[in-house]
Amino acid sequence: MQNDIVRDGTKRYDPAKTILPGATIGVLGGGQLGRMLALAGSHMGYRFATLDPTEDSPCGQVAGKQLVAKYDDAEAARELARLSDVITYEFENVDADVAAMLMNESYVPQGSELLYTTQHRLREKRAIEAAGVQVAPYEEIASVEQLQAAVARFGTPCVLKTATGGYDGKGQWVIRSESEIAEAFETLSRARTELVLEKFIRFERELSVIAARSPRGEVKTFPVAENIHVDNILHLSIVPARTNEAVIRKAEELAVRIAEGLDVIGLIAVEMFLTPEGELFVNELAPRPHNSGHYTMEACRTSQFEQHVRSICNLPLGSTELLTPVVMVNVLGEHVQPLLDLLAAEKEEPESLAVKVHLYGKHEAKHKRKMGHVNVLTDDVGRALDWIARTGIWQA
Repeated sequence: MQNDIVRDGTKRYDPAKTILPGATIGVLGGGQLGRMLALAGSHMGYRFATLDPTEDSPCGQVAGKQLVAKYDDAEAARELARLSDVITYEFENVDADVAAMLMNESYVPQGSELLYTTQHRLREKRAIEAAGVQVAPYEEIASVEQLQAAVARFGTPCVLKTATGGYDGKGQWVIRSESEIAEAFETLSRARTELVLEKFIRFERELSVIAARSPRGEVKTFPVAENIHVDNILHLSIVPARTNEAVIRKAEELAVRIAEGLDVIGLIAVEMFLTPEGELFVNELAPRPHNSGHYTMEACRTSQFEQHVRSICNLPLGSTELLTPVVMVNVLGEHVQPLLDLLAAEKEEPESLAVKVHLYGKHEAKHKRKMGHVNVLTDDVGRALDWIARTGIWQA
């Protein structure tokens, strides 16, 4: 894998180069993140083209142009480069080699190295540690005997994960007793990728921070989100996070350290575990807009999507000030019809709440599939959580 120096020896981004409104932003990936990115950037005057294998993709519905092709289709990627003044990616499972090729044929200020790093859990953990940030103790696993020895050292429970391909809880197995070791190893080995065992962190809260960094070196963080997952899928984010100011400051500092240490351009989402003792362990990175940042669309002066556009185009970063407390709740496939029924039945918004609905234009509402989200703006997070519970939409 090449590093982020393009063929003529220049760096992957130019601190003096600004991409102004009127230019075309190419997006590798046509999902909901690309959609919301295109909506935010279009308001600023940018044009969008997207590459995605699904016709009428969420991003394709709002972009000026969609190329329907697989992510590893080099010719389609070159056509995207021809259409675009700058290229970004909306999720990290795009082909890193295609992104590397585009660095030689277009302008990809995010580069391909960070994409390559965050596509692989072991590479990601090593990069986080190199930035001076703590992760949970871990070990690469190559055999069932090695797994048995590592489980004995870490104790149970512990978590066996595939190094690639895991998201929303996929590609992992919580080992709760030694009797599960052989089955866990056999099952995850079918993915034909390296395995990594992590010590289980007994956490008090899950937090995330989204940091933005521009080619000129400006860095800003969004307010810390407290995240609650159900079945390993993000259920809701609460902002401001319900923790003390010292933890908030430390979480923001870690995100800045990672953004600078990994030479990030654009956004980096940093997911963390907070222990009862006040320690923070970084769990995962995402070099893009993130589900836990959707609250910014109405609750902050600048949304994460506008900030990403500003970052990759080298505009001054916008204010990340939180305008109001907010709860973001995800809308999965099973929630769509109950939400639509509620919207049809409601005569007025609930008192002291502003309910903002975002649906992504996906054609099939599959069970557990992310179809949209709702931002509940409030002056009382408890009241917002009560309203979410009372609707019955998100009951298990």
